[in-house]
Amino acid sequence: MNAPVLVINCGSSSIKYALIDSDPQAPRLAGLAERLGSSDARLKGKNSAGESFTQPLPNADHAEALNAILQRLEGRVPGAVGHRIVHGGEHFTQAALVDDSVIEAIETTAALAPLHNPANLAGIAATRKVFPELPQVAVFDTAFHQTLPPRAYRYALPEALYTEHGIRRYGFHGTSHAFVSQRAGELSSRGAGGWLTAHLGNGCSTAAVWNNQSLDTSMGLTPLEGLVMGTRSGDVDPGLHAHLHRQLGWSVDEIDNVLNKQSGLLGLSGLTNDMREVEDQAMAGHPGAKLALDVFCYRIAKSLAALSCALPTLDGVIFTGGIGENSPIVRREVLALLPHFGFSLDEAANEATIRGKEGKLDSAGHSGPEVWVIPTDEEGRIAMETRHCVETPE
Repeated sequence: MNAPVLVINCGSSSIKYALIDSDPQAPRLAGLAERLGSSDARLKGKNSAGESFTQPLPNADHAEALNAILQRLEGRVPGAVGHRIVHGGEHFTQAALVDDSVIEAIETTAALAPLHNPANLAGIAATRKVFPELPQVAVFDTAFHQTLPPRAYRYALPEALYTEHGIRRYGFHGTSHAFVSQRAGELSSRGAGGWLTAHLGNGCSTAAVWNNQSLDTSMGLTPLEGLVMGTRSGDVDPGLHAHLHRQLGWSVDEIDNVLNKQSGLLGLSGLTNDMREVEDQAMAGHPGAKLALDVFCYRIAKSLAALSCALPTLDGVIFTGGIGENSPIVRREVLALLPHFGFSLDEAANEATIRGKEGKLDSAGHSGPEVWVIPTDEEGRIAMETRHCVETPE
């Protein structure tokens, strides 16, 4: 399939899109329709010349926004549409052509991702109306982690909670972990091997990848488990929920809101969920920001050390995501907490590797596990999986 793929990431009030050609050097048309359903809804993005635009879309719904996006494709007709779907449960181990049975399976996992899957389904419905003749492909955040063994994905809970209700660890950010680990295998002389991947942004997760297969990851049933994130707490004592309910009278929804939207870097610093500001304030001596940075880095290092147990051998660590790609401070602090792993960081290379740069950060002559920064390309990975699914349907 030589035609470009239109990648859609649909939220409850937004549509992020990218038109991705089969030629990786071709310019991408990308943008975001946001605040849908409101009077100040708008579409913003860049054209093929790299020029920015903003188009008001007052009170537009998803279908109207998609029609506006269609007008911004500069006459380039997509050959397929690839949809980011957050949760595929155990139904999907790879991308799938959308039909009624796939939609039904996505609906059954909605309880596991109530903020995401219904919005993703709305995007599929709207896109099928606008592009009724195009193949639609669902690409799942969870699919890459379906290679986890039971010892990694099972919680120590009664069997029925797993067999009847699907309570297990699923993992997320799969397209990112898949992309950067495969790219490391291409760049490094060590090949596919064993890689620890750290996707660090407003949402954060780590994974252990062996020969391009995920063997363990930090996120679990939901994206709340694992690392400290922008506004999410990551791991807490499971008894915390009962404690807050008994001592403070908080409801389940109140507790969920605090852990997902008021915690993480924001909760620890008391300032912001933006790591750039956290770093600036920490360097200026703000105690909350310093604590947030310390906890953030310590929890990443702790997670990477734990995940190394899943790998037969360790070939290196990969940093990606907005923070992983752009924060020399975080990379340096995380690696400093793992002295026994034999990493050797070149400080000059670390400081120079920001703003989308790809590079190896090892000291000259170092022969131990490698350190890489690899900018993630989740849209590109979704386009690749979409193209493969259309070209080689089961």
